Amino acid sequence: MESLYILIPIAILLVCVAIGIFLWAVKSDQFEDLERQGHNILFEDDKVHNETKPQQPVASKSIDKQTGEDKVDD
Repeated sequence: MESLYILIPIAILLVCVAIGIFLWAVKSDQFEDLERQGHNILFEDDKVHNETKPQQPVASKSIDKQTGEDKVDD
């Protein structure tokens, strides 16, 4: 019976700490935009894969001043 005098205040203290952490998380916007994090998990590999691909040189297109025709430089 005497152990309840110790356990009840400890339980109340832990509940107060948990409520405090929850309120801090709500105030610091930890629960905003929950959808984005789920999408980041699904599509993260695509972003990394696209960034590491070597880019192919793009052919430049110019207009010949004498003839006015388009020409492609490789």
